[in-house]
Amino acid sequence: MGLLDLLNHLLGFVAPALGLSVLVALAARFVLPGARSGLSWWGQVAINSVAGVAMLLVGLWYFGVDGKMATYAALVVAVASSQWFCARAWRG
Repeated sequence: MGLLDLLNHLLGFVAPALGLSVLVALAARFVLPGARSGLSWWGQVAINSVAGVAMLLVGLWYFGVDGKMATYAALVVAVASSQWFCARAWRG
């Protein structure tokens, strides 16, 4: 496997986490308007992305393969929980 193939596989692996992180951070401005955090929009995306990629790695380790629906469901829960903590939504 060449370097470009490896890069293509890695980007394909983390793409769901990155895409979901951006969408959740954007949607949080409308869904949680009263919850303001000290983090910038990019900071929230970065934290959500780390949580999402970590969950994808856990799913890969547990199931042994990538692309299980249970892993994607856990990805949604992990990113949403991360955004909830970033927005400090438990206060309001």
